[in-house]
Amino acid sequence: MKRSIYKPVVSAEEAVKCIKTGDTIMVGGFNYGGIPYTLVDALLEQGTDQLTMIANDTAYEKVGHGKLVSAGRVKKAIASHVGLNKKTGEFYMSGKMELELYPQGTFVEKIRAAGYGLGGFLTPTGVGTVVEEGKQVLEVNGKKYILELPMSADVALVRAYKADRMGNLTYRGTNQNFNPAMATAGKIVIAEVDAVVDVGELDPNHIVTQGILVDMLVVKGGSYYASRT
Repeated sequence: MKRSIYKPVVSAEEAVKCIKTGDTIMVGGFNYGGIPYTLVDALLEQGTDQLTMIANDTAYEKVGHGKLVSAGRVKKAIASHVGLNKKTGEFYMSGKMELELYPQGTFVEKIRAAGYGLGGFLTPTGVGTVVEEGKQVLEVNGKKYILELPMSADVALVRAYKADRMGNLTYRGTNQNFNPAMATAGKIVIAEVDAVVDVGELDPNHIVTQGILVDMLVVKGGSYYASRT
């Protein structure tokens, strides 16, 4: 049977069924911008727990993926900034949640390394500090570097602006942030978008994430696609 080149457009509730207890997820966003709110809310409603969550930050207690932390659904958070969500610190200090922090540049490069099939990368950031503890330190031309390993996920939840029916994605402004990198590093990639349009309607110069990386599309507020108007 010939496989369709079009990506399935499904409800958020249907999309997150692929996320199981104990999975590692990536969630796009930076502060309020670029969070796949609809997908996160569906995952919260589904009740899946014991998650390892990779996100730039843990948002706020009642915002986006911060609600997953507040509800106790996250067993481990991997991030670069967590100071805005009081529950993150509270759960970490009480031993209810593990926390792994990386400098922001290192954080995104670990994701990018996974997406591009690299075995890791060398960075001078953190040499001589607690950041290098437990990691391999290499010397190149007289300078020390930390070997950072790639970071991937079972499922990546990303937020884009528009998609075409083949899954190609465009983004709007700073909402792009970590979403394109995460779209390369999830075994399953679910994209939440404002609209799905016909193939050919997106300017090829504005496509950032290629459809081959995307598995499912979820339209904010519904499970439909918008044709040319």
